[in-house]
Amino acid sequence: MTNLGYVRVAAAVPAVRVADCEFNSRHIVDMFFEAAKQGVEIIVFPELCVTGYTCGDLFEQSLLLESADRFIGNILENTADADTIGIIGAPLRHKGSIVNAAIVFCHGRIVGVVPKTYLPNYKEFYEKRWFISALQLRPDETIEVAGQTAPMRTDIIFDIARTRFAVEICEDLWAPIPPSSRHTVNGAEIVFNLSADNECVGKHDYLLELIRQQSARCLAAYVFSSCGYGESTTDLVFGGNGIVCETGSQLAHSKRFCLDEQLTVCDIDIDKINNDRRINTTFAESRGVHADNYLFVPIDSPGPDHEEILHPVAPYPFVPVGDTLNQRCDEIFSIQKLGLARRIEHTRCSTAVIGISGGLDSTLALLVTAKTFDTIKRSRSSIIGVTMPGFGTTDRTYSNAIKLMTKLGVTIREVNIADACLQHFKDIDQDPAVHDVTYENSQARERTQILMDIANKSGGLVVGTGDLSELALGWATYNGDHMSMYGVNASVPKTLVRHIVEWNAQADPDIRDILLDILDTPISPELIPADPDGNIAQRTEDLVGPYELHDFFLYNFLRNGYSPRKIYALARKAFLGSYTDDVIRHWLTTFVRRFFNQQFKRSCLPDGAKVGISLSPRGDWRMPSDAVAALWLNDCNNL
Repeated sequence: MTNLGYVRVAAAVPAVRVADCEFNSRHIVDMFFEAAKQGVEIIVFPELCVTGYTCGDLFEQSLLLESADRFIGNILENTADADTIGIIGAPLRHKGSIVNAAIVFCHGRIVGVVPKTYLPNYKEFYEKRWFISALQLRPDETIEVAGQTAPMRTDIIFDIARTRFAVEICEDLWAPIPPSSRHTVNGAEIVFNLSADNECVGKHDYLLELIRQQSARCLAAYVFSSCGYGESTTDLVFGGNGIVCETGSQLAHSKRFCLDEQLTVCDIDIDKINNDRRINTTFAESRGVHADNYLFVPIDSPGPDHEEILHPVAPYPFVPVGDTLNQRCDEIFSIQKLGLARRIEHTRCSTAVIGISGGLDSTLALLVTAKTFDTIKRSRSSIIGVTMPGFGTTDRTYSNAIKLMTKLGVTIREVNIADACLQHFKDIDQDPAVHDVTYENSQARERTQILMDIANKSGGLVVGTGDLSELALGWATYNGDHMSMYGVNASVPKTLVRHIVEWNAQADPDIRDILLDILDTPISPELIPADPDGNIAQRTEDLVGPYELHDFFLYNFLRNGYSPRKIYALARKAFLGSYTDDVIRHWLTTFVRRFFNQQFKRSCLPDGAKVGISLSPRGDWRMPSDAVAALWLNDCNNL
C-alpha cells in the first residue's frame, strides 16, 4: 500500500487504574503491539493515560510523578523493536512545575514532547490547579523524560516518509483558534488529539461535529483518543472515544461506554488531503498568513505495506445512503429548478422545448422543467415536449414518453425523423443499411435541429438533457444532443439521475408507474433498429461500460485526483463480487481513453447549473482538447 498514499493510524482506549502506572503502562504496551500487528504506523492514547486523568491532587505527589517517569521508560524499552510510532499522555516534571504533555516516541526514543496549551479551569475542570500551560514555556524548551532529552514545544511537526503529523491535547481543540489550525497550514496532514472528554447529555454530538469540522476546515485528518472505563467516576463519567475524521468525513468511531479496551484502526488517505490542498488556493494563502517557525522532527519509521485498505470506499460516491439520499435529491432538484427559472426569466422565453425519448435523462429534464414552470407560475402548456421517433425507437420508450408528457400537462409535438434522415443519407451518399457512426449521428443532429427550430418558432429555449456521466465519456453527438440552450442535467451523474427520478416517483402517485417503467428500461440512444421482437438492440452500457463503474472512476479521478492505479485498487474493494479484475481494468482503460479523447465536446458546453462536480470549461474543469493521455493509459496498462 506504500504507493497508494495511505497511512494506517489507531486511536486507543486502554484500560486504566487511577494512579497505577505499572498497570497502565502494561496495557499501553499490549495495545501498542496489537496495533503493530495490524500494521498501524501511528497510535495515539488518551490524555494522561500513564497515570490516569482523574488523579486530582495526587498529581502533586512526587511518588506518582516519579512512577510515571519510570514507567514511561518501561514503555520505551518494551516497544523499542517496533516500527510503530506511539503518542502517550503523562504528567511531566519540568523546572519545578508539572506539564500535561503528549510524548511522541519510536524505536525506544522520545522524538518530541508537546505540552497542552489551553488548560480548562471552569465547571468540572480545574487543570490550572496542577499544570502549567505551554503559553508559560519558552518556544525552544527541552525536557528530560525517562533519562532522555527531547524538544518540548507546541509548534513541532513530525515528519515520516509517508506523512507529516502534529499533536494537540483535549481542550486545545475547543479553543476559538485551535493549535491544529496552525499545525496544518504549516504542513501537518494528520492531527492527533489526546483527550479526557467526559460525557454529558448532548456533548458527544457536539464533539463529533467539532472534530469533523476541524478536519474539514484544516483539510486534514483528525485522530482523537479519549479516556474510557477505569477513570474515576466520583463526579464524571468517561465514555471512551476513538474517532477518526478526514477532510470533513467521519471514517471510524469506537463504541461508547464500553467496559473493554478498544482499538480504532483506520487508513488515512494522504493523497486526498494533498489533492484538496492543491485545489484550495485559500489554504495556500492561509499558509502565507500564518506561517510560523516550526520545528520539523524526522522519524525513521519505514511503516509496513498492506494489501487490505482500511478506509471506507463507497461504490456509489455520488449517491448518499439513508435519509440523506432524499435530502440530496431534493437539494439537487431545487438547484436545477432555480438555475432554469433564472435562465427562462432572463431570456424572456415564451416556451421551453425538450426532446422526450422515454429515457432517464430526458425524463429528469422534463420533471425539472415542469416543476420550474410551477415555481415561476407559468402554465405547463408552455413546455413543448417533442418526441422524435426514428429507426431505433421502440414502442415501450415511445409510449412512456407520450404518457409522461400527457400526465404532466405539457404540449406534445411529434416529429418522425425517418424521412428527413433518409433524404439526408441520400444527399451525403450514405447507405441506410450501414449502421455506422454517420448513420447514428445523423439522427442525433436531425433531432437537435428540430428542437432548435421549434424553439425559434415558439420563442423558446431548448432544455438540454445530457448528464455528467455522458459528458465525461463523450457519449453525445457533437452538435447533436451535445448542444442545447441550457443543460439542467449537466452536473448530475447517471447513478444519481436514477435516484432523483425514483424520488419523484415516490412523491407523485400519478406518474409513479410511468417513472418506474422508465427506470426499468435499458439505457439506450435508440439509434439502431430494434431487434425482431421490437426490443432495444443498442444498450449503452454494453458499448461504453457500466455507468456505476464510470461514475466511480469519474469521482475519484476528478474529485480526488487519483491515478488509475489507485482507482483500480479502490474499485476492486468497492465492487468485490460484482466485477472481476479484468472487467474493472478494461472499463477503467476505456474511461481514461474516452475522457481525454472527448474533451473537445466539453470545451464548448452550453451553460448549466453546477450541483456538485462539473465539467464545464467555465467552472471546475479546464483541459486542452489535445492533452495527451499516455501517462494515464500507461498506468492502466501496467495494472
